[in-house]
Amino acid sequence: MEIIRIGILGLAGVLFALQFKTQKQEYSLYIGFAVGLIIFSFAVDKLADVLDNMGIFQRFIDSGNVYFKILLKVAGIAYICEFCSAVCKDAGYLAVAGQIEVFGKLSVLIAGMPILMAIVENISQISL
Repeated sequence: MEIIRIGILGLAGVLFALQFKTQKQEYSLYIGFAVGLIIFSFAVDKLADVLDNMGIFQRFIDSGNVYFKILLKVAGIAYICEFCSAVCKDAGYLAVAGQIEVFGKLSVLIAGMPILMAIVENISQISL
């Protein structure tokens, strides 16, 4: 169970960073960032399994790779924005974290526009 190792790594990193929080806050931030990157690298390794399973879904979608690519792009945007936002929040920059989240939401909306347009087009064809 790899999730247990990741959980222990996260807790150990937080406890280690807390030791530096009172005297050397910058070290605490660096430790938190490093632990976050290590956990993120484990998540990237799991991405291959996700992509294999997504290939199965891709065969059932009529329009080929278009929707599949959009789905991957949206998931990537969401994960990257969440990670960057969490790092900024940990550093105490809540305003920057909020702006990253807003930008991520707008990016997801823009990336999903082709799907929305296809839905509207299908609805308009049905109504005729």
